[in-house]
Amino acid sequence: MKHRRISKRRIAIAGGGIVALVAATLTLQNANAAPGEPEPDALSVGAAGKLAHSLTSALKGDTAGSYYDAKAKKLVVNVVNKAAVDQVRDAGAEAKVVKYTLAQLGQARQTLKDKATIPGTSWSVDPRTNKVVVTADSSVKGARLATLDKVSGGLGDKVEVKRSAGKFSTFIAGGDAIFGGSGRCSLGFNVVKGGQPFFLTAGHCTEAIKSWSDAQGGAEIGANAGSEFPGNDYGLVKYTKATAHPSAVDLYNGSTQAISKAGNATVGEKVQRSGSTTQVHGGEVTGLNATVNYQEGSVDGLIRTNVCAEPGDSGGALFAGDTALGLTSGGSGDCSAGGETFFQPVPEALQAFGAEIG
Repeated sequence: MKHRRISKRRIAIAGGGIVALVAATLTLQNANAAPGEPEPDALSVGAAGKLAHSLTSALKGDTAGSYYDAKAKKLVVNVVNKAAVDQVRDAGAEAKVVKYTLAQLGQARQTLKDKATIPGTSWSVDPRTNKVVVTADSSVKGARLATLDKVSGGLGDKVEVKRSAGKFSTFIAGGDAIFGGSGRCSLGFNVVKGGQPFFLTAGHCTEAIKSWSDAQGGAEIGANAGSEFPGNDYGLVKYTKATAHPSAVDLYNGSTQAISKAGNATVGEKVQRSGSTTQVHGGEVTGLNATVNYQEGSVDGLIRTNVCAEPGDSGGALFAGDTALGLTSGGSGDCSAGGETFFQPVPEALQAFGAEIG
């Protein structure tokens, strides 16, 4: 692969690198519809995201999260009292009156974190059920499962427990492949810092590998310039040659998707992921602000999706149209059976490194 080709794609690291069980915590919401509410006008996902932010700021404790209904093209906002229904409706969204506030569900999440942070588990606030959904993978057994059941049971109907046949792990791989030593990951997005070309990938990739090539055993194309994992999961690599690398994602059909900006994901948004192992797959955002407990440590603030991924896809790009959303971190399942995948938000990584989409 030539440098120029890489500049139009992302990189994913794979190989024997880091494998960990994951415990995730997400933030979402939902519940029972307010009767007699007229249908809101159709909204794009971008407009819905902006409206959600505005309403959340205005309603403060009276809202319990929101999500985008892609089929109906509307924003659904959960509220905890009828007084907020008219305000939501007048703003152009649908209101649903729910039982629990975000603060109450947040307290349940904190209890899970304090008493049941077990490798192989995840939890998130689901806006469609107004519950904290806890998932335990196949490795959670015996005393650990008993502990999880006891803690979850003590939280009553705020919590719903599910089992997964797979196991949570990080995914070393992504868009176009990048190599270092015996590892492989995926390039996320090309960025610019101080007028110089860099690219983003996963932090668990850059923690394991310091120098990168575009072919196994090939010449260096870049070296690490910044890395954070755990806590966050992002890494910055500076290209060896100061040649412009416009940001685009490999669609693996002979074309690329140009990336012009970074943005925040919205629950219910349709997204795509490109990786060097499984190429391009799509799905939707199912949660935000996820906390994943890997064996190496916890990562906070992740995007949760139902998009599949496999080892080697780490660092690869999550995107919607021309907007960069996330960097592939980890998850469970595969692209035959399905699963869930977590992503490091791109805007946070750009801010941390003082970079921008090129």
